[in-house]
Amino acid sequence: MQVTQTLNEGLKRGYSITVPASELETRVGAKLEEARKDFQMKGFRKGKAPAALMKKMFGKSVLGEAMQESIDSAMQKHFEESGDRPALQPEVKMTNEDWKEGEDIEVAMTYEALPEVPEVAFGEIRIERLTVEPDEASVQEALQNLAESSKSYDDKGDGAAAENGDQIVFDFSGSVDGEKFEGGAAEDFALVLGSGNFIPGFEDQLVGSVAGDEKLVKVTFPEEYGAKNLAGKDAEFACTIKAVKAPKASEVNDELAKKYGAETLDDLKKQVSDRLAAEYAQASRAIVKRRLMDALDGLVKFDLPPTLVDVEAKQIAHQLWHEENPEVHGHDHDAIEPSGEHLGLAERRVRLGLLLAELGNKNGIEVSDQEMQQAVFAQARQYPGQERQFFEFVQKNPQALQQVRAPIFEDKVVDFILELTQIEDKPVSKEELQKAIEALDEDVPAASADLSA
Repeated sequence: MQVTQTLNEGLKRGYSITVPASELETRVGAKLEEARKDFQMKGFRKGKAPAALMKKMFGKSVLGEAMQESIDSAMQKHFEESGDRPALQPEVKMTNEDWKEGEDIEVAMTYEALPEVPEVAFGEIRIERLTVEPDEASVQEALQNLAESSKSYDDKGDGAAAENGDQIVFDFSGSVDGEKFEGGAAEDFALVLGSGNFIPGFEDQLVGSVAGDEKLVKVTFPEEYGAKNLAGKDAEFACTIKAVKAPKASEVNDELAKKYGAETLDDLKKQVSDRLAAEYAQASRAIVKRRLMDALDGLVKFDLPPTLVDVEAKQIAHQLWHEENPEVHGHDHDAIEPSGEHLGLAERRVRLGLLLAELGNKNGIEVSDQEMQQAVFAQARQYPGQERQFFEFVQKNPQALQQVRAPIFEDKVVDFILELTQIEDKPVSKEELQKAIEALDEDVPAASADLSA
């Protein structure tokens, strides 16, 4: 194999690779010989068909496979000898397009190499960590919210009109163009007015109802409604109001505790306090992580693969455009051109992503099978009733697996770095912590790139 460099500009590399015809011929012969061992041909014993006849019959069919293997082997040997790591899949093409059997294979290969990541003096990084302890007032507020969410409803009595927040019990039967449709009817259905559980406009028309009323509710199904046969259609619902009930919050006592699986109110208080502490710690970590990323971004500078930056910038521009245009659900819109701000953010993400990946690899940081399994289980719970389909999708989709792995790997590398930095705890109020979290949302989104790069 002969390798000649043709391009060396920044991280861009180009090489001309020549694979000798003799190597290709050897590979073809080896493949034919391997196949001959199990080949049965009329007039010959198994495995005894003449090599020349095997080549005549199957030579062309294995030639393409042998050529690809030869090129792949040449590329692999090049990367082993040069130490280069391509940022993305190299671009490879044959340059002698009029190639004939018996000639050398000539290939042009271009790629962008991953840069050398410099060492970082983590011990010089100082980070302030905000800490919050759950106080009695916060615990009591949380308990009141639990009591509110477990409220009961008492009958308002004869002639009492329904208001937003009240619960009505009613029968309904819906129709479109005079025809009833599946799922459009129910009896003794309990609905809290103002909850938004029904399509827009439905609940508003039942405000002011009293028990015994017969009402005809007219609505239009949204254009994006899940049932395509109903989307955008005008509908009528014949409703019979059976009861109107007012909300009554539960009392904060042992009975409330038992509703949430605790033995006593003190046990529930302990659970609430622990949950608040975990929420505060999670928020504090998010702030620490951003401050660490900001510090690293200011300390570390190195050349970045232009294509990686371009891909990341386009993804950022596309994501932010959809956030600004939530009514657009598809991706068949015009291309979104990245702005200078998008490019700046992309450079930050790629730089930090490469740095974290390098640190993780150098220090043997890995994501275990158990950690992956737990993460997949957690994500599957977001699709009730479709857990199995989600598992199958992730198992068959390497990109989906990488999307599950990347944040786990990133957090483990961040933990590794934080052990080496100087961290000073600063007690603050929960309001101050909340302001710091809100400031993150207003600042640069997402600190680092997908580590699959």
